[in-house]
Parts: sequence; C-alpha cells; structure tokens
Amino acid sequence: MVTGGASRRGFLGALGAGAVAAPAAALGGALPAAAGTRDRPVRTGTDRRRPRVTTGADRLAADGFAALAGQRVGVITNPTGVLADLRHEVDVMAASGAVDLRAVFGPEHGFRGAAQAGESEDTYVDERTGVTIYDAYGAGAEDFARLYAEADVETVVFDIQDVGARFYTYVWTMYDAMVGAALSGRRFVVLDRPNPTGGRARGPMMTDPFRTFVGNQRIVQQHGMTVGELAAFLDGELITEQTGGPRLGDALEVVPMRGWRGDLPFEDTGLPWVPPSPNVPTPDVALVYAGTCWFEGTSMSEGRGTTTPFQTVGSPRADWRWAEAVAGYDLPGLGVREAYFTPSFSKHAGAVCAGLQLHVTDPTRVDALTAATAMLVEARRLVEGFAWRRDAWDAARPYWVDKLSGSTRLREMVDAGASVADITAAWAPELAAFEEQRRPYLRYGGGRA
Repeated sequence: MVTGGASRRGFLGALGAGAVAAPAAALGGALPAAAGTRDRPVRTGTDRRRPRVTTGADRLAADGFAALAGQRVGVITNPTGVLADLRHEVDVMAASGAVDLRAVFGPEHGFRGAAQAGESEDTYVDERTGVTIYDAYGAGAEDFARLYAEADVETVVFDIQDVGARFYTYVWTMYDAMVGAALSGRRFVVLDRPNPTGGRARGPMMTDPFRTFVGNQRIVQQHGMTVGELAAFLDGELITEQTGGPRLGDALEVVPMRGWRGDLPFEDTGLPWVPPSPNVPTPDVALVYAGTCWFEGTSMSEGRGTTTPFQTVGSPRADWRWAEAVAGYDLPGLGVREAYFTPSFSKHAGAVCAGLQLHVTDPTRVDALTAATAMLVEARRLVEGFAWRRDAWDAARPYWVDKLSGSTRLREMVDAGASVADITAAWAPELAAFEEQRRPYLRYGGGRA
C-alpha cells in the first residue's frame, strides 16, 4: 500500500510517500475546515479562482508528467479524466510529447462516453490523439494482462471519477486492472479524485454468493473511500485471494489530492463535475444513487429516461400516498417532493408514473441508504403491483436486488414487514467491522454525519 519508492518515482514519493494514513502536512499542507450547508456563494462558470481541491491528475500534469517519463504508458479513463481547465488528460498527455502513450482502455460507457448503461465503445484509433482505444468493458484480470501485453505498456494509469457506491462498475474495472497488473508485473498508478458521498461508510456488506461485476469484493455498499484509498485497501486486504499470492505492493502508487476531506461537499471543491455516466448527471444524483439504485431491482422506475435519474422514482401504479409516507420519515439532508413523470426509455417508457423526487438540502447530512430503505418499505406497503425484478439468466441468484444489496437479507426483511430501523440495524455489525478494516488505508480525514 505504498505511494512511492524507486528513483523514477521520486515525484510520487514527494507527493505522498510512506504510510497510507499520512498526516495532512505530507499531503500538501493544511486541509480545509469542515464544510457547512448550502447557504454559501455559488461558483459560476466565469469564476476563475483556483479550485479548493487539486486532483491527482492536476498534480501530475503540473509536474510535466515527470513521474511517467521513460515508461510505456496505458491509461484507463473516461470523460471524467479532465484537468481543472476542462482539458482531458489524455489529450494533454498526447500533445505534450512528455508521455510515451501507447493505449487507452475504455470502461463501461467508453473512453469518450458515447455509450449508455451496459454498453461500451468498440476498439478504435482515436482521431484526436492517434492512440488506440481498447474496449475494456467487462474485461477480467487475465483480459487486462493480455491487453497490456498487446499494447506493450509498462505503467497503467487509472483516473476515473467514482461515485462511492459498490455497484458502480468503475471500481471493479480498477480492481480487475490491478489484478491484471499484479499478475503481469506492471506498475499501477491511481490519480485520486474526491468521493462525492464523502468519507463515511454506510450499508450492508457484500457476501460471497452474490459477488458479480456490480459488487466484486467484500466491501460495504457505500464504502466512503476515494479510488486511491480503495485501491490501497483492495491491494492490502483482498487481491491475493484472486491472484493466489502476488499483489502490487510497491508497484501500486497513488498521486493524492491536495485540499480534500471527507466532509467537503463536491460543490465546494471548486472542481468541474463531468458526468461519469449518462445517468449520474450531477453531484446530487451521486449522493442518493448509493441507495436509490436498489430500485433497479424492483418493478418501479428508478428514473432512467428522465433528467433526474435516481432522484426521481415512481410507478404507473403508485399515487400521492407513497411520497407522503416517505416524507414522514424526515430524512436528514433530503426533501421529498411528490412527482409525476414519463420516462423516455427504460422501465415504463412512455407511461405516466407517480412517485417522488429527492431534493438534496444539505449534502453533508444525506444518508442515502436509510432513505432508500424507507422508500422500499413504504413502496412494499403502498404501491400496487410492487415486485422484485427477476434475473431470468441466473437461477441461483434470481433477484437483482440481492446482487445490489449483497445478500437476500434486504429483500426478505422488506417482504416480512420489518421496520426501517430494524433493517438498518441488521447491517450495523458488519459495517463496524468494515470501518475498522479500512482505517489503515484512509488518508484524508473527515466524514459526514
């Protein structure tokens, strides 16, 4: 779990050498105080003040990509891999002449972001840079090792904006790419970015029978780590189970951020929000997605086909009573509005749905898991025809929500009429154990209520 080492990595070592739990001074100076609520000036598109947070990508670029000098480089990224001035880092690398850029590996939705959920862009040569873009969506560890050899890369750079939810597939692309690098003896560099859900872990643990690409390892549903912290955790705790021994160790390096804490809302970072996928268009969506994505596993619309997916949820057979019941929980950091909408695609396309929209009123207090639990409990009670979505291709694990939540427990407790308090209490012991396990890998401090 080291972030520096050999002489060619001197720049990375200066940024964050030593233990993952380095003090603030080693990460570039004093960190900002805890952020408050939303009654603060709004940063506009014409405001050119220096961002409050400096990403790993910007720190690497500011040094002229010196840490990549003399290496044949491949990059795993998507449209979120931008610098503070909104230029894409791959375009800047290619134009700089300072990086021997051999390949880009595109995840779900593709490198340039042209594909919808569950889709990718085919392998092609990028017109702007002349670099081959490999389709890596769904690639396993052995596939990545083969792609690295085909592209002739020595160092793999990962830079994708995560949203902090276990079922968001980019972290599992990172994990498989790490395993592939460990198996093939390659260096792996993670350029760190903020976690828009903050530094607090929440929710149930993934259990082995339900591990899939929407939950490939034993972490809780809202892991509360940056991709750099998570990479160190995965390498230190779990990767050897898959490799049978090898891990990255000193070959894993993290270029840390400067100025970020887990209690800093994304809107206060000063960084641009580039949608990491078509259905996460804003940081507010990212805040609730870690919970409301459970509705993908139900008969109700999770808001795909609307302008506020995962904030807007409903069904043609729901009515005002569901929104009223959920509003009665007085959910921290969230307002609940009765809403009506017609999805343009996905579930219930073209049908008028009744439901609700979640409005983020205080991003430092949002608990998406409790909110989504309340929504499920009341939907099971009040929405006519509420049902769990079945996966016809997986007889052993037929319910999609079990794969999202990590076990059968959530579904079974909701069906049994358990209360929100009982359901959230059921995952408390495993959450506490995970928080202790991840502690050595946390490097920025902060959290959210």
